[in-house]
Amino acid sequence: MTQKTQPNYTFALVIVIAVCFLIGFVTTMNNSMIEFCQNAFNLNNFQSQLVNTAFYGAYALSIPFGFMMSKIGYKSTLVLGLAVVGIGFIVNFLCINGNLDGDVSTIYWMFLGCMFVVALGIVMLQIVANPYVMVLGAPEKGAFRMTLSQALNSVATTVAPLFILNVILNGKKAQNAVPSDIPYPYLGLGIFALVLCAILCFLKLPNIDEGQQAAEATGVQKEYKSSVFKYPHVWLGALGIFMYMGLEIGIPSMLGAYFKANDPMPGKSGTDFLWLYWGGMMVGRFIGAGILSKFQPRVLLSACLLGGAACVGISFFLPGMGAVYAMLAAGLFHSVMWPLVFNLGLQDLGPHTKAASGIINLGVVGAATLTPLMGKVIDNPALGVGTAICMMFIYYAYVMWFCWKGSKVGLE
Repeated sequence: MTQKTQPNYTFALVIVIAVCFLIGFVTTMNNSMIEFCQNAFNLNNFQSQLVNTAFYGAYALSIPFGFMMSKIGYKSTLVLGLAVVGIGFIVNFLCINGNLDGDVSTIYWMFLGCMFVVALGIVMLQIVANPYVMVLGAPEKGAFRMTLSQALNSVATTVAPLFILNVILNGKKAQNAVPSDIPYPYLGLGIFALVLCAILCFLKLPNIDEGQQAAEATGVQKEYKSSVFKYPHVWLGALGIFMYMGLEIGIPSMLGAYFKANDPMPGKSGTDFLWLYWGGMMVGRFIGAGILSKFQPRVLLSACLLGGAACVGISFFLPGMGAVYAMLAAGLFHSVMWPLVFNLGLQDLGPHTKAASGIINLGVVGAATLTPLMGKVIDNPALGVGTAICMMFIYYAYVMWFCWKGSKVGLE
């Protein structure tokens, strides 16, 4: 009698977790480039926020990519995503490096186009990375592997702003940024992504058979509606993620404009302090993982919403850097809102859960639309950065309504 042995996927797991790190790093690095781009390309606030539009706008293709994955499989989607990320960065290097003597406006549009391509790859990776982390090893340790990958993702979001300060700017002030600072660091990232892609091509990865997983699941039989489109709380949850993105991305996106308008610390820029916001997000995720089991999700989400709103509100009454640190502290409360809002939108959906995940994920485009709108408000002399930051209270209010009311619509 032969005993079936568990395949050793340790090296494959290391590579996939590196992909999770890359996802967090590239996402946060892109947002942290706003102040850099404003100075390097001579942009107004609305134009600089198009960095968010180019990147997060790619999430509008989440559902088509989900269908593509069902056709070509998880591994092929993972490999294709890394290839697209690598090619996007390398084309960015070629376009910018080859046009440094040209018009900066043209270079900026090339930069945005290339970052949209990179974002397409990141969306593909988002779809498949977490499922692979769950299956690359013993089933009973799946939660540990997922926690580890999310922890490294959080570390990546903290490291990314420091990468901009110490590698792209290389010790220069953000106010002195120029387009020639971009190419070679981006070339390095492109090569790194393509190396991961090449390694994954030769790795044996397990098949993820969702149909078999569903068949093996046990539980009480329940009747469900005929279509995911008949569940209002799913669409309200997508709008909840849309508004949440205005919170998560809103503060780091507005910080550069706040420094420019108020100069709370002469000689410094918002980019110098972005790592504190993302570091707070990282700490908050670790704390949230520890206390989530002790509180109802709606209670914890409400507390985080009130805490974040309080930090932003207090910033209006504090002078100088006190206001900046108050806004940065909101990252601690924003850290666990994403999974809480997302899960409330996925309640009681049974066979429609996967389709609903794609719909709710579309809400990420909130970062692509709300921050440029806030930038437009800043550019209006009668309104300014304070009014743009006040818009965040609208986002807090909607997510709070969804928490207690919207997430229950159609489920009573």
